[in-house]
Amino acid sequence: MIAVIDYKAGNLTSVLKSLDATGALDEPGGRIVTEDPDVVRRADKIVLPGVGHFKATQHLRERGLEESVRERTAAGVPFLGICVGLQWLFAGSTEAPDVAGLGAFEGECSRFDAPDLKCPHVGWNALAIARPSLLTAGMRDGEHVYFTHSFRAPVVGHTTAICNYGGGFSAIVERDNIMGAQFHPEKSGAAGLLLLRNFLRL
Repeated sequence: MIAVIDYKAGNLTSVLKSLDATGALDEPGGRIVTEDPDVVRRADKIVLPGVGHFKATQHLRERGLEESVRERTAAGVPFLGICVGLQWLFAGSTEAPDVAGLGAFEGECSRFDAPDLKCPHVGWNALAIARPSLLTAGMRDGEHVYFTHSFRAPVVGHTTAICNYGGGFSAIVERDNIMGAQFHPEKSGAAGLLLLRNFLRL
């Protein structure tokens, strides 16, 4: 069963359509939209979509969802965070300094601040594949995907794809079974569907 976590900050409709198009409904148990930690504890895969303010991730801790994610990922269950879902995997964000992230990756997310940059970063931009990964299998270097965000995650040792917008930032991160995409796979055409298919195959 795939648990798609609803914490009132996700673009659920388009994410669900893309997951279903890539085979989520064929998974044993299908996929379930949930904010119940006990459902997450039974999941075989977990997806955390997210748009908007980092502060919304506080709901994950308040509802006990963070603890259930920690338990399942420690057991090896694949986890995919999208957009703010990727940012939550880091220690935190300057967007909400009082809200801690999961801390699966080191570093803090910060706002695009170069004076000549438009913020938010919206639209299609290229990926530079930094190293082979499960999520990027079959993906071409230079593939264009769709972004919409004002805050960026730093490039770290587990960054597998980088995007350049006023400097490089993490577009995809992957550490064993814990993964994230800063762009929106559900809005990124064939490249986004490939990433979701790769996740579902895990």
